[in-house]
Amino acid sequence: MSTPRVNLKSSLEAALGNEVVEDAPLSAHTSFRIGGPAALFVRADRVEQVAAALAFAHAQGIPALVVGAGTNLLVSDGGFDGLALRPEIGGVSIGEGGRSVTVGAGVATAALVERLIAEGLAGLEFAAGLPGTIGGAIAGNAGCFGGAFGDRLIAATLIEADGTIVELGDPSWFAFDYRCSRVANTGAVVARATFEVEPGDRLHLEEIAAQRVATRRQKHPAAGVRTAGSYFKNLPPEAPGGLRRAAGALLDQVGAKAMRVGDAVVFERHANIIVNAGSASARDVLALAEKMRAAVRDRFGVLLEPEIRFVGPKPEGI
Repeated sequence: MSTPRVNLKSSLEAALGNEVVEDAPLSAHTSFRIGGPAALFVRADRVEQVAAALAFAHAQGIPALVVGAGTNLLVSDGGFDGLALRPEIGGVSIGEGGRSVTVGAGVATAALVERLIAEGLAGLEFAAGLPGTIGGAIAGNAGCFGGAFGDRLIAATLIEADGTIVELGDPSWFAFDYRCSRVANTGAVVARATFEVEPGDRLHLEEIAAQRVATRRQKHPAAGVRTAGSYFKNLPPEAPGGLRRAAGALLDQVGAKAMRVGDAVVFERHANIIVNAGSASARDVLALAEKMRAAVRDRFGVLLEPEIRFVGPKPEGI
């Protein structure tokens, strides 16, 4: 950064009214518990604060990184030389007739699903137990069990990379695709979102949610295990309209569950999940992922694409 950090820190604190932390370890803000320091780190719980932080970074020529729950993020051991912003915008509002719900981007996806089911509202129960926040779920079009958040989005409040607040009433802007959206590539931040829901039978919804959670527990690590979930995207279907092919199935066939680099290990019950089993570095994770990827490429001629987002300088040789 060309401008002295002390000036940037004090100026940003004055603009937001929130404390700005220097050299904040991003390992504390990712589910992998991996990552070097961010030059500047700030939390913001109001739309205007998020907009002011992005406007400040844009005006100063500082790169900005949005960190929600950090469940789909791997940060370089070298950290991030910019402003890391954690939006914590809350609030859940049920629309008239139970046909919509508007929610702050900082709300946990699992908490939103629980609230909707308690209200007897259907539409997002596929995401029961899914980690992360609403903002991240939209940016990455998170989904499971045949559903995705982009399928239910009606409208959103978006903050562009320069801090401009935009109200979007046309979800086609997001260009949702499998595990991606336009917002993830523009530097914009989702502040609030409105989803379509409908009245349903609460007991039936509870049964569906319980089944989803039980399935996740069978295949995924327990809460508290340091992981970012599935590392690679599933493959396109072999025929139009078919189901995607599980990357984990190919990884299983090449013996990925026995692979390890340092403290980065493949989860014993799911070959597409990497776990930080101790003090794994980002280099360890990247090296293990490349080892897994190469094994599938050599055996099946298929090149797996990472679902996990990597941020910061990549280590040499990887």
